[in-house]
Amino acid sequence: MLKKIECIIQPQKLEKIKRAFRKLGADGITVSEVRGCGLQRGYQKKGLSSRPIRLLPKVKIEIITEEEKVEKMVESIRSLAETGEIGAGKIFVLPVEDALRVRTKETGRRAIE
Repeated sequence: MLKKIECIIQPQKLEKIKRAFRKLGADGITVSEVRGCGLQRGYQKKGLSSRPIRLLPKVKIEIITEEEKVEKMVESIRSLAETGEIGAGKIFVLPVEDALRVRTKETGRRAIE
């Protein structure tokens, strides 16, 4: 089964994660520059919820991979993105029902190889 790993991280962590993905055999990656905030509404300290929401610069990484690679990839992202501070990021793992390569019409795993 295919899985989608989607993570939101701090921009300065991207290069290390890209290198780790290459070593783990990631076949493709999509990266977007995004802005957002979590429960802290963009502030580093708790108790500031009365202030307006601050949307902070982040990077969103999306990768479709085989289920067998997910655990190593998620652990790699977690360890490399970790800062010990609020706002280090989030990782999501989602099922992928199918994939289709437009050029060749290949589906499933063959579409991402």
